[in-house]
Amino acid sequence: MAYATIDPYTEQTIKTFPDATEAEVDAALKTAHATFLEWKEKPIAERVAVLAKAAEILENNRSDYASTLTLEMGKITAEAEAEVDLCVAMLRYYVEHGEELLSPRLLPAKGYGDTDVQLVNDPMGVIFAVEPWNFPYYQVVRITAPQATAGNVVVLKHASNVPQSAARMEQLFLEAGAPKGLLTNLYLPHDLTEHVIASPVVRGVALTGSEKAGGHVASLAAKHLKKSTLELGGADAFIVLDDADVEKAADWAVFGRNWNAGQVCVSSKRLIIDESVYDRFLARYREGTAKLVAGDPTDPKTTLAPLSSAGAVETLKRQVASAVEQGAKVEYLADVPEQGAFFRPAIVTDITEDNDAFHTEFFGPVAQVYRAKDEDDAIRIANDSPFGLGGSVFSSDIHRAQQVARRLDTGMVAINHPTVVAADIPFGGVKNSGYGHELLDLGLKEFVNQKVVAVADIDGPF
Repeated sequence: MAYATIDPYTEQTIKTFPDATEAEVDAALKTAHATFLEWKEKPIAERVAVLAKAAEILENNRSDYASTLTLEMGKITAEAEAEVDLCVAMLRYYVEHGEELLSPRLLPAKGYGDTDVQLVNDPMGVIFAVEPWNFPYYQVVRITAPQATAGNVVVLKHASNVPQSAARMEQLFLEAGAPKGLLTNLYLPHDLTEHVIASPVVRGVALTGSEKAGGHVASLAAKHLKKSTLELGGADAFIVLDDADVEKAADWAVFGRNWNAGQVCVSSKRLIIDESVYDRFLARYREGTAKLVAGDPTDPKTTLAPLSSAGAVETLKRQVASAVEQGAKVEYLADVPEQGAFFRPAIVTDITEDNDAFHTEFFGPVAQVYRAKDEDDAIRIANDSPFGLGGSVFSSDIHRAQQVARRLDTGMVAINHPTVVAADIPFGGVKNSGYGHELLDLGLKEFVNQKVVAVADIDGPF
């Protein structure tokens, strides 16, 4: 069975779940569409009332919800609770701003008398969401909160290793007062993916995942003329300029590369350091990473989680070995337990541009470190990547850092911080990192019909 809870720390299989049958999928889509027809007619205030209640439930049961994240993908308790908090903030953002963001836009147009042209935001229907395991709640709420606000409904295919997290999200919205079908969790086998996308009631597809999965799903969406949004991999550049606070930058790099065991699309994967501060930075980074404590993710002393699975460990081992075979050097900086899906935190240096690693995403606690000659060289290295999701620039001169940020070919850039993940900041990338946005008004309007309503109340055509 594809869907199973396997504790990454004990590596024990806790529970398995059967795949949905085609008949079950069709029934779920029928229910979702019927729910949409009713949900879209509800005032926005009634829609967001469900989000408000969901936020309250999450907040009041923070530790309980967090424990499922720890069980299924090994997230340490503090990071699991932080994910729950972020979900609460996202839900409340749309409670507070949803109605305003969906209000019609008036477009004064010549030739239409004294009337205004309205641009209204009509919901489209059932949105098919394919989500990953690294943030099992956040990813679901990030798509469901704006789409439910807009009047759409969501059918979810979550990652196969977080089935209980997926079920809890569906149950959360039901408990919050949502009608059955607002968020539907399906343990969907891969061979029924096209069946869902091809359904006439499905009007859009949102995927967060790998390049391979994104390319496959996007091609199916295009084949069936459905709009899609993709948030794929990232190999974010973490640029430290010559005037940066080196110690601060190195400390943030330890966090930016190793939080969630390095399994974050927008974690700081490529550390690009001006040569004038390279040695100081690397010494501080080594020192900080060596202090990470790997162990039981429920233990408050643990600061480094296991990877999501034994398979993830093997993939990372192969990537590092390949980089070394092609001339790179690897240095391991901390010990990890023998039990569990752990990978020793490491740095990889001397990566030449013809090394496959130069253009590869390492999804785990392995930092690629590059020595840049100057600011221009740092930007060159950063942009020489197939990915363009996030990135960072560290400098004591904010204006200079902002100018560098504008030259980076990426969707998001943080100044003097590893990342820009927040409930009130849009999320999206370019190049092989995908297209489209989530959160704020950008995410809210990805799957609405921005319909023109124009009153041509004039005497005649002549």
